[in-house]
Amino acid sequence: MSIFTSFRRAAFALTFAAGPVLADLPVLTIASQAGGTVAWELDTIRHHGFDTANGFRLEIQEVAGKAAGQIAFQGGAVDVIVDDWIWVARQRAAGQDIAFIPYSRAVGGVMVPADSPARTLQDLAGEKIGIAGGPNDKSWLILRAYAAQQGFDLMAATEQVYGAPPLIFQTSRSGELGGAINFWHFMAKQEAAGMRHLISVSDAAEALGMDPAMPLLGYVVQSALVAERPELVAAFAAASRDAKTQLTTSDADWDRLRPVMNAADDGEFSALKAGFRAGVPSDGPISEASARTMFRLMVELGGEELVGTATDLPEGVFVPLGS
Repeated sequence: MSIFTSFRRAAFALTFAAGPVLADLPVLTIASQAGGTVAWELDTIRHHGFDTANGFRLEIQEVAGKAAGQIAFQGGAVDVIVDDWIWVARQRAAGQDIAFIPYSRAVGGVMVPADSPARTLQDLAGEKIGIAGGPNDKSWLILRAYAAQQGFDLMAATEQVYGAPPLIFQTSRSGELGGAINFWHFMAKQEAAGMRHLISVSDAAEALGMDPAMPLLGYVVQSALVAERPELVAAFAAASRDAKTQLTTSDADWDRLRPVMNAADDGEFSALKAGFRAGVPSDGPISEASARTMFRLMVELGGEELVGTATDLPEGVFVPLGS
């Protein structure tokens, strides 16, 4: 029996039999980037009381960016951050005992202008490609491996332009790039602006033998918390799932969230809502075989700069889920 199944039973007894006041509930603190997409889920948890219904109180500490969240987490100022499991694997290989709970399987891909003649990656030869995540962006590495599988050196055949996601977004809309690789929410906005998908990272990953539905982003917790307070970790995972269910089925919740979504118009709003829903992962456990395949690719192409001293997927990266 997983800790999540056990928790559901314990939460019922705690909340309804004992009837604790809110002050008696354990607190879990998460670092959340101001204006980030994770804030939509966290807001939904708080708005509907999915935290207290599951037997804990969620506190949100806003941070300026990803690095600030990592510092707060590693310093013990917060219990949870959002990051990808590649980073978790790197930290575990370096001796930091942390673990990953799936949050989203939304990944990037290559977007091209609507009038682009490109139909395959090979058609981008000689073009500029904007890449939001830098040279070791996971989407870029997977796409490079996919192109190499087809006998095409994507890196050598194109000119890479690296920049922050908003810059790549604006530059791609202006027509200065032959293609753009960006984070999913900027891709949604690009699509709303008339750009089209050339290829998704999910399709490329599947061609490389990976599970295209494998979540890359997740909530990161200390393994000690999983061992010592499994009911609290399970409570948070349950609240996250409740919020996803709410956002998948309720349009009213999206109307409530719209003011904080930075959607310029109805098209962007609809694209962001659809993108979030498409990224909701399944309830099942992560395939460690698929994760190992992806991690070995990251080791090969990203090297020490990306994965540190790790040469293979460490044990214990993923918090055990289950029915």
